[in-house]
Amino acid sequence: MDRNSVIGLLLIAAVVVVFSVVNSPSPEQREAMQRQRDSLEQAEQARRPEPVTSAPAPIQEQQPLVTDSALAGDSAHTAALVQELGAFAGAAEGEEEMHFIENDLLKVGVSTRGGQVRSVRLKKYKTFDGKPLMLADGDSSVFGLNFFSQNRSIRSGELFFDVVKTENEKLAMRLNAGAGQYIEYSYELKPGSYLMPFSVTFRNMESLVASNTNYMELVWQKRLLKTEKDLENERQNASVYYQFMDEEVENLSETSDEQEDLMTSVRWVAFKQHFFTSALIAEQGFGKPTRVETITDEEAGYIKECQARFTVPYNRGSDESFPMSFYYGPNHVQTLKKTELGMEELINLGLFGFVSKGLVIPVFNWLNSFDLNFGIIILILTVLIRIILLPLTFKSFMATAKMRVLQPEVAELNKKHAEDPMKKQQELMALYRKAGVNPLGGCIPALLQIPILFAMFRFFPTSIELRQESFLWAKDLSTYDSIASLPFHIPFYGSHVSLFTLLMTISTLLYTAINMQMTSAVNPQMKWMMYLMPVMFLGFFNSFAAGLSYYYLLSNLFGLGQQFMFKAFVNEDAIHRKIQENKKKPVKKSAFQQRLEKMARERGHKVPK
Repeated sequence: MDRNSVIGLLLIAAVVVVFSVVNSPSPEQREAMQRQRDSLEQAEQARRPEPVTSAPAPIQEQQPLVTDSALAGDSAHTAALVQELGAFAGAAEGEEEMHFIENDLLKVGVSTRGGQVRSVRLKKYKTFDGKPLMLADGDSSVFGLNFFSQNRSIRSGELFFDVVKTENEKLAMRLNAGAGQYIEYSYELKPGSYLMPFSVTFRNMESLVASNTNYMELVWQKRLLKTEKDLENERQNASVYYQFMDEEVENLSETSDEQEDLMTSVRWVAFKQHFFTSALIAEQGFGKPTRVETITDEEAGYIKECQARFTVPYNRGSDESFPMSFYYGPNHVQTLKKTELGMEELINLGLFGFVSKGLVIPVFNWLNSFDLNFGIIILILTVLIRIILLPLTFKSFMATAKMRVLQPEVAELNKKHAEDPMKKQQELMALYRKAGVNPLGGCIPALLQIPILFAMFRFFPTSIELRQESFLWAKDLSTYDSIASLPFHIPFYGSHVSLFTLLMTISTLLYTAINMQMTSAVNPQMKWMMYLMPVMFLGFFNSFAAGLSYYYLLSNLFGLGQQFMFKAFVNEDAIHRKIQENKKKPVKKSAFQQRLEKMARERGHKVPK
């Protein structure tokens, strides 16, 4: 080291010494800080409840000496905490411990840091790879009150709570702020329930909370953990749902991130996943506003992050509580109905959900009561639905057969009036009227079947009953069945091969081809479209629930069987004779038809008799 380096080091040392001397507390300040520290310790001892049973601290043979500098450092640190947190300074430091309560369905872990739920395990469910199913684990969930105390911002989620009562199914924790002054969280689990009653109690807090405060902000942030095989599909079925006090249920978008301030009181807010939900409920309602938000990180291993900021009323009473409840459980219709909170609306059954609720779900649950394999249940359900639709299917087939019998006459009229579309249309309508044939007779029954078709489209992917239920080569009917993994990704298809989807596509093409043969005339462009649609659906359904593809496969096969059966028992010659007889009968025109013909005559058009 040269002379300049030595001089520099000496100067630095001198600055440190001078700084320490100048900034060290005076004897009066040191004595004041010690009194304040002793006062805090005495207050802590006075308000601390009976300690939870723990191992006694080991006896030290020799206690280390406490130097003046260490004492000064501790005092300065304590003073800084008091300056920052005021009456809550004693809760700023501690050791995080987990305490568990459980029933036959849930095991919930609550941390002394923030007094908040840190882990939730659903005992009767597993993840797709056989691990315990956790709806919260570690830092995936953040929960706490935010408020002002003596001009200081307090965040309860960062402070340490004391355990005051713990049982197998009950737990109470307190955030202490002085003798007889505290905020208490109480948790309780009841046998056979996914609901966990939870309450926040404010005891003698009115002198510590800002005088103009009439509410506190309750923050709940949660990362939804992956539980199913297809992460992208989980993201497409996850969002924040909420119910207003008028019982209307709405939700943020499931396909994009969204934020909304709810300016009306809400009863509950739910962080919904594909098959499971975490919800916070206040039967008397949260105040307004409530801010809800979803955030998606495509690179993260979790589904989404959901956030809610609630307004909890605070009336400055010496002893007031705000009762709430958590729901940690499955998206199962009957289970959600038991809450009597309208939470069954979390299961999105689509536009034709009334069909699922009134027909499909009751029949499905009745079949499930016989403890059958779910592949067999879907088979029986398909047969029952096909029987219910049989009259409509037969009527559609008969309408198509009549149109096919009339096809030669229709072709002749098309050729005869090729240059006069208006005349051709009039002659065609006259022919149909005389023959007693409705050209839309085949379409109307088919349209009436659409509600059931779309109801099933929403029912199978949302049915938790199918989750992890196997059938044939499908290991899980609630997600896609993969018989082969591709070493590359095909756009609009994926990187796996679903056999049920392949079979469904083949059966749909076959069903379409046979219907084309039975149809009297089809526009060539429409014909190609009818063949193209099943091929397009091949990629669309490749990542859908195997139970849905299996149902459509069975429905197509039964539909083909019905078509062959109808064709075998329906005599088209008899239909032709019946049509010819109808032509000889006088045609009674409806009032609407008479008005149309009158309008046509007034415009100078000839109307056939």
